[in-house]
This record gives sequence, structure tokens and C-alpha cells, in this order.
Amino acid sequence: MEEQLMTIKNEALSLILDAGDIKTLEEVKLQFLGRSGKLTLALKDIVNVPLLQRAEIGQLINEVKQSVEEAIDRQGEMLKNKRLEKKRESIDVTNPGIKPPSGHIHLVTHAINEITAIFEKIGFTRVRYPEVEWDWYAFTALNFPENHPARDDWETFFTTEDVDSKKGSIILTPHTSNGQIREMQRVVKEQKGKGDISIRMLNIAKTYRRQSDVSHTQMFHQFEGLVVGKDISIVHLKGTLDYFVKSFFGENREIRLRPYHFQFTEPSFELDINCGVCLGKGCKLCKAGWLELGGAGIVHPNVLTFGGVDPKIYSGFAFGFGPERCMMMKEGLEIDDLRLLYSNKLEFLTQF
Repeated sequence: MEEQLMTIKNEALSLILDAGDIKTLEEVKLQFLGRSGKLTLALKDIVNVPLLQRAEIGQLINEVKQSVEEAIDRQGEMLKNKRLEKKRESIDVTNPGIKPPSGHIHLVTHAINEITAIFEKIGFTRVRYPEVEWDWYAFTALNFPENHPARDDWETFFTTEDVDSKKGSIILTPHTSNGQIREMQRVVKEQKGKGDISIRMLNIAKTYRRQSDVSHTQMFHQFEGLVVGKDISIVHLKGTLDYFVKSFFGENREIRLRPYHFQFTEPSFELDINCGVCLGKGCKLCKAGWLELGGAGIVHPNVLTFGGVDPKIYSGFAFGFGPERCMMMKEGLEIDDLRLLYSNKLEFLTQF
């Protein structure tokens, strides 16, 4: 039995030293120390050893087992160090590092930044007013009657059931036009007794309506322009809109003002631009050569009055468009569902 154990020990140590990789070393370990390993079976066979020699043989088996385990640990440590050293040698520290992937601003944010820069060049000041607003600023002061459909529960998000006796309910603002009243009130307060009123406002913000389908989302953006001063007319409105369209869409784009109706402007217009594909000749995209962009008009005298501006002295114009719509019309994006713009689908968003 002693001779057999020494043979097993020498065989194990020889195979351990010859193991050139971790996988081979693990196979040697199983061959001698596994459930069916040679040392494991020898330990089980101790019951066949005479009783007087059993303690001595048992101690010898443990010594052999300990020697094999220590040899496996030493060889394993050496192989690991050897592998790390080889890996270090293969690394060229003079190579440039791998840059982590970088993101980019959202395509709607890009459109907002571009629109802001265009209007700032002609003296417009970017402002921002509450998205959670009083009914008075969003509707009453903008000349909406009490029974107007826009004030219905199915059109507007009402946040609470509480109603203020003067300002009405609290709502999520359905348009950026609430900024017209707040801006006029602010300027009138600042300019009181100091000179003429002059406003060139650009209000870009999130707006909310109870609509959700392929062409509408409950949250979207609008940018609202307001100009107030003496002798402001449709000529100034048309010139401003023409400047924006040519700056944003290109010099070959033209505009037209089509009569329409809005509560807060009189006269009111829908702004159309000639199709970017056919330039107004008519094609499959536009049908008749023109595409609708947004609304505009001369500020209603009632709105000026609510803003604290005397309509007998001052006049103004306003316009409101959607950055999302402008961006899609500019780039010619064939997006069949507007909700994709606000999704978390990277396969869509990373294209831009």
C-alpha cells in the first residue's frame, strides 16, 4: 500500500509540473483528487488495510494528498502569472485609447436651438412662462369665450377641481400663447412711465393636449412669437415669417398667408410654405404645391387690453408653430408616427 501511494504521488507531481495551462491542470486535479480520483479511491480502500497499520497508512494518504494539493496550487499560480505577463506584453501602451460612445442632442432640441438662433438675430428675446397655468392666462385673456370647445375636459388637462374666482382653474397649458399675456404684463410693469412699449418675444415650451394618435402626442412643443409696438402691421408679420422660412428651410422657399380664424388674433392667417420637393408646382407630397406650417395674425385688441397695453396706441402680431413639424418638414423625414420622437427606441433616435 505504501509503495502504491508513493507511485501515485510521483505520477501526480510529474503531471502537475508538465501542465502547460489551467485547463490541463484542472484535468490532473480531477484525475487524482476527484470523486473517482486515484487518491480518493485509495482513501476508500483503507478499510482493507490491517487494523494495526490503518492509522499509519491513513496518515501517509493525507500527506500525499496535501503534497499534491500544494503542487497544484503552486502550478496554478505560476500559470496565472504567466498568462498575465503575456497579456501585459501584448498591450501597446503607446496606442491611443478607445473612446467611449458619445450621445448627441435630441433632434427636437436641435430644431429648438436652431429656431432660437434665427429669431435672436432679428432682436427676439427667448422667454419661458409656466407650463402649469391658470385658465385666465391660457383662455380668458386670449379672448376665448366660456363655452369654447378648447376649454372642454376632453381637450385640456385640468389638474385640480379647485377654481379661483378670478383666474379660474389650474391647467396644463395647451399652447404657448399664455406667454403673450404674461410678457405684456411684465413689460408694461417695467416700462411704466419710462417710455414706449416694445416687445419681441420668443416663447418655446412644452404644451399639453388630450390627444394621442399617429399625428398627435399629449405633450409636444410650440414656439410663440409676439411683437408689440407702435404701427405694427401685417407687413411686419409677413416680413418676419418670410425671414424665418428662408433661414430655416432655405432661400428657395416661399410663403403665403391664408385667411383663417383664431380667437386671439384679428385678422388671422394660416401660414403655408411652398413644397420643398416641387417648389410649388404640385407633387404627390403636397398635392397643390403648398404645405401648412402654422398660425399667425394681428393681436386682437381685447388681448392687448388684457395684457395691459392700450390698443389705441399700440398694435402687434403673433405666430405659433411646432418645432417638431418644422423639423420634419425641413428634413423631409417620412415619420409615420409622431410618437416615435418621444420614444426610447435607440434604433430610431441614433439615426439623427
